[in-house]
Amino acid sequence: MDKRRVVITGMGCVSPLGLTVDALQKGFEESRNGIGLITRFDTEGFATKIAGEVKDFDPLKWVEKRETRQMDRFIMLAIAAAQEAIQGSGLEITDALAPRVGTVLGIGVGGLETIENTHSVLTNKGPRRISPYFIPMMISNLAPGQISLRFNAKGPSYTTTSACASSSHALGESFRMIQYGTCDAVITGGAEATVTPLGIGGFNALKALSTRNDSPETSSRPFEKNRDGFVLAEGSGILILEELEHAKTRGANIYAEVTGYAATADANHITAPAPGGEGAVRCMRLCLEDARLNLEEIQYINAHGTSTPVNDPLETIAVKTTFGDHAYKLAISSTKSMTGHLLGAAGAVESIAAVLSIEKQLAPPTTNLFEPDPECDLDYVPNEARQMKIDNVLSNSLGFGGTNATLIFSRFTE
Repeated sequence: MDKRRVVITGMGCVSPLGLTVDALQKGFEESRNGIGLITRFDTEGFATKIAGEVKDFDPLKWVEKRETRQMDRFIMLAIAAAQEAIQGSGLEITDALAPRVGTVLGIGVGGLETIENTHSVLTNKGPRRISPYFIPMMISNLAPGQISLRFNAKGPSYTTTSACASSSHALGESFRMIQYGTCDAVITGGAEATVTPLGIGGFNALKALSTRNDSPETSSRPFEKNRDGFVLAEGSGILILEELEHAKTRGANIYAEVTGYAATADANHITAPAPGGEGAVRCMRLCLEDARLNLEEIQYINAHGTSTPVNDPLETIAVKTTFGDHAYKLAISSTKSMTGHLLGAAGAVESIAAVLSIEKQLAPPTTNLFEPDPECDLDYVPNEARQMKIDNVLSNSLGFGGTNATLIFSRFTE
């Protein structure tokens, strides 16, 4: 059977660069950095004191005061991004349409802050003082669950959890559901809020985070010789995926089309990528095959680009292996240089960045690329956004456990 076409009709974003999609794009255009000293807890004793926090986030703009005691921060961030996406899409979820609208979000960790706070209550006050909302606040599927409740979406509702590839998997599976007729629209993306003592402390224990505390703005340095780890960040990105004819019938604005998706596993190591980026290579090749695109038809890659010593050269090798000579003609950038690493939400925010690059014909930069790593010798759009022709964008997400996801977004044409 012929697969149905899937387009993007709405986007919402809450990130370290601001509380809207426009703020995200403006940050890219200005090569602005959203990373700073941590304000959400006392960092004394922590090796890392920097993160990409969502600033000036007042949950009361999106939820009632009583609800703030029933939701972890990651859920409230997801609701804020979902509201922008749905309102921007103009999608009215009527009772008739509701069973055909899914809600699928990628959440890498879930309610870590709630777990920490509740453990403190248990230790200091005993089990009888645990909130009855502890479980609904903490479990990851309450982000799509709360969105489903708020907007009357009665189709499939669940969470994908695959570390840093979580929300790219969510988008990919949502894409498939529409392609094969399960849904006509899906509210999808991801959310994360792990800038907490356990979040920072845990990644410090892995030696994974940057400790460039004296210069937060330059701490995330994908593909740069002196990078020393990733910068943890929080936020949410939500996209409205819709079947093409459904979108056209209601006169929706179409930002771009989703044309390819693939997922693979390295089966190699719990944290290190496979030698030569073998799993990522297979993922990109399968995605290109799914999109029915030739190598030369990709102009820009939004890289996973974590700013870690291990990831960046291996991803570079994987791109070279996949694209051959064309790798040197590609524009490649890591927007994590500006937003930090949003873990489970990273793929969703980077998918929005990919779509914006098509809409604006502007490749966002890799900032802080002062001295390129000799092993990373491709065109990473250093330090300033670049105006260029962009019809097809490939976006990579690679996660702990050896999980890989690749998406392709294309300029919409009839």
